[in-house]
Amino acid sequence: MDRLRVGGNAPVPPEEARSREDHPPSARLPGGRRSFVVEGEALRLDLAGTGLGDAWVTIRFRDVGSGGIGRLLLTVLRDGHQGAILSEEALGGDAFAWTGRLPEGLRALVFSPLAPGRPVAVADVSIARRGRLALVGRAALRSPARTVRAVYWRSLGLKVRGRGLLGAALRDRRDTGYPAWIRRFDTLDAAGRSRLRDTAAAWDAPPLISVLMPVHDPAPGVLEAALRSVRAQLYPHWDLCVVDDASTDPATGRRLAAHAAADPRIRVMRRPVNGHIARATNDALAMARGTFVAFLDHDDTLAETALFHVAEAVRSDPDLVLIYSDEDKIDARGRRFEPHFKSAFDRELLYGQNYINHLTVVRTDALRALGGLRPGFEGSQDHDLLLRLTAGLAPERVRHIPKVLYHWRAAGGSGTFSDRALAQAETARLRALAEVAAPFGARAERGALGFNRLVRPLPAPAPRVSVIIPTRDRAELLGQVLAGLFTATDYPDLNVVVVDNDSREAATHALFGAYADDTRLRVLAVPGPFNFSELSNRGADAATGPVLLFLNNDVEIVEPGWLAEMVSLALDPSVGAVGAKLLYPDGTLQHGGIVLGVGGVAGHSHLGLPGDEPGYFARMVLTQEVSAVTGACLAVRADAFAAVGGFDAAHLAVAFNDVDLCLRLRAAGYRNVWTPHARLVHHESKSRGPEDTPEKRARFEAETRVMQARWEPQLRADPYYNPNLSRRSAHFRL
Repeated sequence: MDRLRVGGNAPVPPEEARSREDHPPSARLPGGRRSFVVEGEALRLDLAGTGLGDAWVTIRFRDVGSGGIGRLLLTVLRDGHQGAILSEEALGGDAFAWTGRLPEGLRALVFSPLAPGRPVAVADVSIARRGRLALVGRAALRSPARTVRAVYWRSLGLKVRGRGLLGAALRDRRDTGYPAWIRRFDTLDAAGRSRLRDTAAAWDAPPLISVLMPVHDPAPGVLEAALRSVRAQLYPHWDLCVVDDASTDPATGRRLAAHAAADPRIRVMRRPVNGHIARATNDALAMARGTFVAFLDHDDTLAETALFHVAEAVRSDPDLVLIYSDEDKIDARGRRFEPHFKSAFDRELLYGQNYINHLTVVRTDALRALGGLRPGFEGSQDHDLLLRLTAGLAPERVRHIPKVLYHWRAAGGSGTFSDRALAQAETARLRALAEVAAPFGARAERGALGFNRLVRPLPAPAPRVSVIIPTRDRAELLGQVLAGLFTATDYPDLNVVVVDNDSREAATHALFGAYADDTRLRVLAVPGPFNFSELSNRGADAATGPVLLFLNNDVEIVEPGWLAEMVSLALDPSVGAVGAKLLYPDGTLQHGGIVLGVGGVAGHSHLGLPGDEPGYFARMVLTQEVSAVTGACLAVRADAFAAVGGFDAAHLAVAFNDVDLCLRLRAAGYRNVWTPHARLVHHESKSRGPEDTPEKRARFEAETRVMQARWEPQLRADPYYNPNLSRRSAHFRL
């Protein structure tokens, strides 16, 4: 959960804890100031007697040191019981706000940390009442259509409906472009710079970070910018190890010498012959004195906060081996564009592409133990290094910093090493993956758009797969999926369990009769109200294979190798659930993995994207880890499914049972994986219909509350979806 760790999860010093107890923060309320009460790592603000119950208000506060990335839960207490969790909005810097109607029976607000180990640090807390006209005006600016509907229903006396629409309009966030994001969240003023310098100055034993820069004939201007970006770091404890790889322009050496003379932290070595990037970087590594090394190309630049945030991460967890950040591109005019907001450590995604670069920071002794970069892998030397470094490395020793700390030069003529031989780089990348994959019998192939694809083998003989299909009538759908399983799927050992939930139509029974002599199919009668979790669990109990595949009856099979792909992933002992790429009948994407927090609980990644589009930084053509996958097509080993207790039939009969299962698998230490190499068509909701009756809506709302009560910290912090991205949808937008 990397976003929760930015800012540090180190134990709080005793003096800081005592100061918090003796001098808790206070809040400005309509009737005056009121102090918080410290409750462990949380802060409670008692609001009894303030008259704020049933009032429309704006709550503002600063989450000190957050940088606009939420690290706490704001919870309403009603008559001593937990009520709603308020979803605050980032305003820029450390500031947050929430506008809405507080519930009747309000007793207190509680600020609690999303992750343990670091108490909440809030400041400038205020609660202000909002008048009706001001609310309508604010809502109209955000969502005019919802606001008009809210006013209309309110005018008809339907207060509850009007309030709900007004609240939705107030929560609506208009998409903002990258320049606006930079202004709000990535621009420091003089006070901010001073604060970071003072913070670093107060640290005991601050870590030394060595920046490694191989140089070969860069354009003078870009080299100057790279050097100045290191010298401008707000964190002072660094050294810059520059290796001139036999540049042919004498001006390069003069420029390097001038900077070294001006700052003793800069040391320069010149190679007598050109050895290319791996050898030059290794020479820089030999010069490094720091406990960690950071990689910087000779034409790129670091954000002025880059090494501060790296040092902060190292101080919070001295056992880290690999640290990386978000990045963007920069052109010849200094314009920043195309930001890459990355996920937490994702082993599967790294097999396919080097999503980690840049900024990459590695523990020096670990890098030296690997022998540094390998000559012969030029163009993919960084990917090769990261594959070797992370093989067998525990994920908790990798830290993602969700801040743009590196600006990658995109201007032509900058002389980057990696632009010179794309075909050679691709060959090197495949060779690097093949070496890492060989110990577990996998092979490396060229995948979509030239990215890597890791293909895991199936054992011989292939294990039996029990396909579990809950159904109630709709014989035309069920017949299609059965035909696809038995005639269009290239897998040798299938056991299909159709869990029949009170089918009554003659066509359904005729279909069952047609398969009466097929030993691969069993029809299991489970009468009673529809409960997907219970039906699936009953099917799992009747299964005979070590691998379970839960499959909706409205899925259409369109290619033969889909199941072998899913099973090969599910057999990995570290993997829990495996999901497939599901398309709507019109060819657009229905399921690209599930992102937590979208729509309050969870939503589908890249929903509606044309099925052949690569998605955000090619995410939809690459196998990757995700927090959850849909139960419409979910593979899992039977032992892992049993170990976490199967689906929750008591509390999640229809909605979110798949997300809940996947989160319990993650809590048990498994990785959940989505693959684009298992592709099917999903005729979503054809078998049950939409959630459009009062009973279905009430059930859905109840199941939503279950998920929020059980998993709220996880829902607010999906490690595979960058916290800077909008959760209005899972389209990887700001």
